[in-house]
Amino acid sequence: MIMKIALIIGGSRGIGRAVAIRLAKSGFAIWLTYKGNHDAALSAKSEIEAAGSTCDLIPFDVSSFEETEAALGVRLETVSPDVLVYNSGIARDNLLMWMTKDEWSSVISTNLDGFFNVTRAVVFAMLKAKRGRIVVVSSTSGQIGQAGQVNYSASKAGLIGAAKALAREVGKKKILVNVVAPGFIETEMTTEIPTEMVLPLIPLNRVGSVEDVASVVNFLCTEEHMYIHGQVIGINGGLAM
Repeated sequence: MIMKIALIIGGSRGIGRAVAIRLAKSGFAIWLTYKGNHDAALSAKSEIEAAGSTCDLIPFDVSSFEETEAALGVRLETVSPDVLVYNSGIARDNLLMWMTKDEWSSVISTNLDGFFNVTRAVVFAMLKAKRGRIVVVSSTSGQIGQAGQVNYSASKAGLIGAAKALAREVGKKKILVNVVAPGFIETEMTTEIPTEMVLPLIPLNRVGSVEDVASVVNFLCTEEHMYIHGQVIGINGGLAM
């Protein structure tokens, strides 16, 4: 039996890692991309293989169009992944009045340009195959904004707009496109945020886990009877309604 393939962009740590492991348990072979943390990628690969699946590690910088083409181009000529999860993202928080050009550009190039670089190539393969599911990982910050995150919020809001437009383009070819928007999730990216300041804002009164996000992504990628398309699903405990 040929395994379906899930391409996880930014899958070595945090949400991406949890998504990769969950999809592996659902029977997908994993193509896992990462930028430079080889130890984290190898650790994720071990967990995926322990779950009974296979894992190909693909290191490259999504912000580089040339690196993306080199890393994915040959693969996509012959094989179209059944699922693409775009999870690559960085944060460089600062108030706009103090924000540097690099803090703005690095976030936009990774979070938004990276989506273009990756998804353009993958969609072409999916269109030829006439099937596929794409899940874009945005953020509550992209829905409602967050002080100190003008760059991050802009990039994550941009992903929502891009995904909705793409959904209109490819739906007739049986390619489903949706967005998940995690709120305050316990990852390396949120370790410096005081939990006691955030909990009063969350009706469920708890911080989210990476598994909370992975379960929703898994549903969007595996559910047979799927009529959800072009939608943004908030995973935030009620932080944004």
